[in-house]
Amino acid sequence: MFRPQIKVLDCTIRDGGLANDSHFELQTVRAVYEACCQAHIDYVELGYRNSKEMFDPKEFGPWRFCDEKDLRAATDGIENPGTRISVMMDAHKSDPNDIIPADESVVDTIRIATYVKDIDKAIAIENVAHERGYETTINVMAISTESDWELDPALEQVEKEAHVVACYVVDSFGALYSEQVHYLVQKYQRIVPSCEVGVHMHNNQQLAFANTIEGIIKNANFVDGTIYGLGRAAGNCPMELLLGFLKNPKFDLRPVLDCVVETIRPLQKELEWGYMVPYMITGILNQHPRAAMACLKTDQRDEYREFYNKMLELAE
Repeated sequence: MFRPQIKVLDCTIRDGGLANDSHFELQTVRAVYEACCQAHIDYVELGYRNSKEMFDPKEFGPWRFCDEKDLRAATDGIENPGTRISVMMDAHKSDPNDIIPADESVVDTIRIATYVKDIDKAIAIENVAHERGYETTINVMAISTESDWELDPALEQVEKEAHVVACYVVDSFGALYSEQVHYLVQKYQRIVPSCEVGVHMHNNQQLAFANTIEGIIKNANFVDGTIYGLGRAAGNCPMELLLGFLKNPKFDLRPVLDCVVETIRPLQKELEWGYMVPYMITGILNQHPRAAMACLKTDQRDEYREFYNKMLELAE
């Protein structure tokens, strides 16, 4: 009743860091890491390794940079029966010189996030990470905005020039429907046959879980989730739902449920994420959620009609 090839990656701290500029307390990161290890989740992504030339350390928290000392502080002393540690590097916001040899790091996997227009940069970073001993993936962001004539050559380049274990369909705007997920997963399988397909979904239209299931049905074997859906704007596929669906006896849901209660839900006193109408509006219009995020910080946060009209004008 389950497919053992499926690998689950938790990106609670990395994607959630987009909601608070990566200012998680150390105990929060340790709690998420420990829950993932106890649940036997395959990967846990503890943040970005982005350039301090592009992100000011005075403005962004340590999980935007994932210095080795901070990663060791987050993981030391926690029993890990096999969960691999991941960090993400944005192709257009990272420096390959920040990649230390894998045998000097607690990191196992580096995922490179990229727009199609930056695929050359992504592959260049991936090549360095691969040469220095890391497992790698390439995650194509904002996939709902890309045309076939631009996406197909980028995927062909990944197949020819990269060494990734997975190439990801990333629904950054929460705009995809199941038919589009089906189409994209099959496209990736056809053009990049040397690696697995991954799916990373956002919940603007309350479809993150459903679209992740659709990817799984079409044989995507790398799937992302976050505990209690914590992530930028509308958030992501909830990890607790995903583990429940997979029915793999190796996973233990109980540590994740404990983490929801003890660590993630209390963050709602400071952070706001999850399905909300402004995020739904940007999702159905295939727009970046930044306008909705800005709207929700104003006194006009509940003026949905006005926001919808404004977004329609911008979309024209």
